[in-house]
Amino acid sequence: MTGDPSDDMPDDVLDPGPGRGRADAERTCIVTRVAQNPRRLIRFVLSPDNMVVPDLRAKLPGRGAWVTVSRATVETAVKRKLFLRAFKSKDAKIAANLAEQIAAGLRADLRQSLSLANKAGCVVAGFAKVEAAIGDKAGVAGIVQASDGSADGRRKIAAALHRRYGDAISRVPVIDDLSSEELDMALGRDHVIHAALVAGVGSTGCLARWRRLRFFEGLATTADEAGATRPGRTDSDLHDGDQTDLPGAQRSAGSRDDGTPQGLD
Repeated sequence: MTGDPSDDMPDDVLDPGPGRGRADAERTCIVTRVAQNPRRLIRFVLSPDNMVVPDLRAKLPGRGAWVTVSRATVETAVKRKLFLRAFKSKDAKIAANLAEQIAAGLRADLRQSLSLANKAGCVVAGFAKVEAAIGDKAGVAGIVQASDGSADGRRKIAAALHRRYGDAISRVPVIDDLSSEELDMALGRDHVIHAALVAGVGSTGCLARWRRLRFFEGLATTADEAGATRPGRTDSDLHDGDQTDLPGAQRSAGSRDDGTPQGLD
């Protein structure tokens, strides 16, 4: 036995497939050999044409291999050909851009969950409404800002958060991974630069998917780690248009999007 944990891979590390076995039973990463809750890993299966594909929702049929939610870990699994060892198939095909496929899928999941949160009444958009939501007694569950929005707008939102939460500002997640075009797509509006998540299950699911994307990319998920304004983002002249304002959001709303199995605790 060598110092590489993957060399200790047992004969069968594949799960039995969806609907079989104990729900939420821990799965073992084929790279680190650490057993974790499946929500902290990504499942992979072999497609009918023998291609290794990511199963982000852990629902595809067939036996699956699991890898920790991390770009670096996925790239290691590809480099060391650990998928071939796990699936016991020398003919299994692995896309060279597998990590990029996963990142794109996680971004799509984030956009979809933001859209669902919006439909559930958990999103307000437009600078003025976001600022008002921050100052409201109920507060906000998170802030959404376009990655290509103006630095001035981000500073003003950060100031409003600090006035409302003080040193507890680090508890407010700031989602700034999506462009204004992606926010437009998710919310069905034009020129969305600033939005806020208010309390509700839809917001919980959205934040869970955001954290999963951030963990995959090895990025910070709190203001303590990165700063509420996320310095280093592209500055532009983009600002909220008049069309971005949405009706006032409900302070609680029902939704079946709870982030499972996508989310992280």
